[in-house]
Amino acid sequence: MNKITVIGIPYDKKSSTLRGPSKAPPLIRKCLHSGISNYYSENGVTIENDQIGDMGDFDIDEYFDIEKIGRQSINDHSRLFTLGGDHSITYPLLRALSGTYYDISVLHIDAHADLYDEYGGDRYSHACPFARIMEDGLASRLLQVGIRTLNDHQREQSARFGTEIIEMKDFQLNKIPRLTGNVYLSIDMDGIDPGFAPGVSHQEPGGLSPRDVISIINGIKGTIIGADLVEFNPLLDSNGITASLAVKLMKEILGKMLTS
Repeated sequence: MNKITVIGIPYDKKSSTLRGPSKAPPLIRKCLHSGISNYYSENGVTIENDQIGDMGDFDIDEYFDIEKIGRQSINDHSRLFTLGGDHSITYPLLRALSGTYYDISVLHIDAHADLYDEYGGDRYSHACPFARIMEDGLASRLLQVGIRTLNDHQREQSARFGTEIIEMKDFQLNKIPRLTGNVYLSIDMDGIDPGFAPGVSHQEPGGLSPRDVISIINGIKGTIIGADLVEFNPLLDSNGITASLAVKLMKEILGKMLTS
């Protein structure tokens, strides 16, 4: 039985402006298997491992089909790693995991808090997933790191839901809480500075470095029961820089999941 199930959700219909993240999963896979690098993470574990089962990419017709696919992908308490897609996919994925796992802490790395009550008239927009997650009680704790676009509404939402936000202006790597228990990790590629990850729809300068993100991943003390990597827009990438970084983060996350 697989310890970790990998799925691709090429869905970007909830993006507020630019489309393109739906093209990311197959491109990340192509880059992963290109032979440019090997399959090892920095902790010495290869993700070319029989404990990882890759189910491929799924066509999505309706938004909540993502939840159904997530539930079907979790067998015998296997854990879930998902390639997105825009950030709207995180909400239905956590709904799927909540049927198997309890008391989940969410670690969210992003330039944006994604806490809007609604955006453009859509409560399921990629700008809203963490509002829905907290409303539904899917996370017992929400730690958001790298945020640098907070407005008054999202500050109010954070206070309403009791989220912990480490804004980029206050970021210190040694001050990041080391989450324990069941942990869900959600990484928006625009949490990383666009100098390292230009292929995103909403570039926000002044972000995290790849080394910061890898250190945050390796600082997790609990069990990563699910993770997603979202908002890579291949249409805006430069010389495959963001694709290569997505592969690097995929290997580091899976390597950490295999050893936790």
